[in-house]
Amino acid sequence: MNRQTKLSSIQWQYVRQGWALAGVIVVVLFAAFLFIVNFLQNEPSLRVWLLTYLGITFPAAIDWTTYIVLFVFSLLLASVIGVISGYVIGNLLKKRMNTLAQAAMNLERGQLSYRVPELGDDELGEIAWQFNRLAAKWEEQVASLQRLSNQKALLGEQVRQAAVLEERQRLARELHDAVSQQLFAIAMSTAAIKRLIDSNPLRAGQQIELVEEMAAAAQAEMRALLLHLRPATLQDKTLRDAIVELLEELCQKHPLEIHWEIEEVDGLPSGIEDHLFRILQEALSNSLRHAGAKKIEVKLFVLNNQVRLRIADDGAGFNPDGEKMTSYGLISMRERVAEVGGTLDVYTAVGKGTQIEVIVPLMTEADGEGEESGDDDPGYVGR
Repeated sequence: MNRQTKLSSIQWQYVRQGWALAGVIVVVLFAAFLFIVNFLQNEPSLRVWLLTYLGITFPAAIDWTTYIVLFVFSLLLASVIGVISGYVIGNLLKKRMNTLAQAAMNLERGQLSYRVPELGDDELGEIAWQFNRLAAKWEEQVASLQRLSNQKALLGEQVRQAAVLEERQRLARELHDAVSQQLFAIAMSTAAIKRLIDSNPLRAGQQIELVEEMAAAAQAEMRALLLHLRPATLQDKTLRDAIVELLEELCQKHPLEIHWEIEEVDGLPSGIEDHLFRILQEALSNSLRHAGAKKIEVKLFVLNNQVRLRIADDGAGFNPDGEKMTSYGLISMRERVAEVGGTLDVYTAVGKGTQIEVIVPLMTEADGEGEESGDDDPGYVGR
């Protein structure tokens, strides 16, 4: 039996109850009548009193045939009345219940503006009033959620546009401060070479060597900038695969000696992976653009339930107390490390190279926990 059949049976329940109630009443009343008649048959003085003062006569003997016919007729009449009254009352109740059921169905289908009509002042009327209050609150909450969803989408688009604008501005500054000036210097030196090529070949040769150095520097600057244009996400790659791919690409495009030892860190949250990858990009960019490094070493491993990333180069280094410690690149790396609850240490000195170490605690137990791997590790890959 489905829900609609159960709801419709309320009317017929009232019909059965009305019929049963009518039958019980007739039986009780007829039994009481027989008891009274039988009592009067045994009390002649009471029959005389009723006849004298009330004019009611009772036969000396009970005619059971008459009483049975009377009982059957009374039972049929009461049953008809009970069935009709039960049908009418049940039908009225069924219509009111169907109104509530229709309202619930409309609410389930998303018609949040539907309201139950007035059903009276009884319990069903109270239920209808409470239902309308619930529907109104639900409608307000859905409207509020839609507003929040729209605002979230708008804010997300604004954040994305702001990030794109910031990246464009940064690249524009880098191009203006480095590459454009180097290209301008190359153009000036080339013009000077044209004037000196006949009159002073030695000086022209020196200028050509200078142009070669400036072109190499501009090329390194452009490659570093292109390194930042790689996507911020890992594009469905593991952190190890993305790092290895990045380092192999650098080996092909730069005259550098690069060695790496990259462990596979299982279960590392994607947010931490993205930050570690971007930190590595920033560190490599600094090594290419500013340090003049010839050799770079990169290590990623898990130790004492901490994931550790080390980037070391043999470049020029810098004064740890100088302005470079507050440069844009280091500030960006520190911000990323802070977002994942880690620490960043920079070890450097003028002429001694630079080592950057990032330590991020793992909040869940990692399968790859162990000591730092060495060159004899089977998973070692290097160049």
